[in-house]
Amino acid sequence: MRDDESGTQDPGTGDDPHQGGPPRRQPLPDAAPEPEPAPEPAPESGQAPAELTGRQRLVKGLWPPRVTRAQLTVAVLLFVLGLGLAIQVRSTNDTGALRGARQDDLVRILDELDDRTERLEDEKQRLEDQRTELENSSDQAEEARRQTVEKERQLGILAGNVAATGPGITLTVQDPGGTVRADMLLDAVQELRAAGAEAIQVNDVRVVAGTYLSDGSGGVNVDGNKITRPYRFKVIGNPQDLEPALNIPGGVVQTLEKEQATVVVTREEKIVVDALRPAEQPDYARSSNE
Repeated sequence: MRDDESGTQDPGTGDDPHQGGPPRRQPLPDAAPEPEPAPEPAPESGQAPAELTGRQRLVKGLWPPRVTRAQLTVAVLLFVLGLGLAIQVRSTNDTGALRGARQDDLVRILDELDDRTERLEDEKQRLEDQRTELENSSDQAEEARRQTVEKERQLGILAGNVAATGPGITLTVQDPGGTVRADMLLDAVQELRAAGAEAIQVNDVRVVAGTYLSDGSGGVNVDGNKITRPYRFKVIGNPQDLEPALNIPGGVVQTLEKEQATVVVTREEKIVVDALRPAEQPDYARSSNE
């Protein structure tokens, strides 16, 4: 029995280490490759989307921009408000001619404004006194005639139909370069009127309410009449009001001097304005008492 059993065994594959020769080594299995990450499956309908990162949420919130009508309206209003403020600041800076003025100049300007207010108050009081005289006069017809004559004389001076004399100033503008324009002389006329000038004459032309100035070849035209350089103003009024009005900072004198013109203002005790304007009769207007 034993001999038969031993004869049937394979000495090369026996389990017993003492039988058959050395055991055969079994080969080691190769290392399995790492599996590739599977792609994330797309969310099916009804499933919650994958959570976004912070940067993705920021980009998604900013782009594409979503502008509502209310936001657009607010943006337009803010733009208009900012533009208005910028224009106002620039205008304030441009028109602040008195920002760099000295204290003495500012005091003089305030005194001039006070003088203008005082003249208006005096004129108001004078008219009220005339009304009172008419109401209280025993001979109202004679008083009315006297006031009418006085008023006619005043209106004749303002209209340039009669000569006038009184205290005032002379304004001489030397313009060798021909840089002084009509608008600059018009500014001088307006400033003198605002300061209380009662009669003005430029060279040989009487200045009245309807006077206009224009530029011409070789000089300036006043009511169509050519006046040549130098320009001489004869002005009747209070010299203490007229001269400071021309010399205020940024006023007539400084404007003309910037154009390389020479300006001389002289106070006079007696000024004669003798240039006359012909009395013009209206073509259609008539007195309502006729």
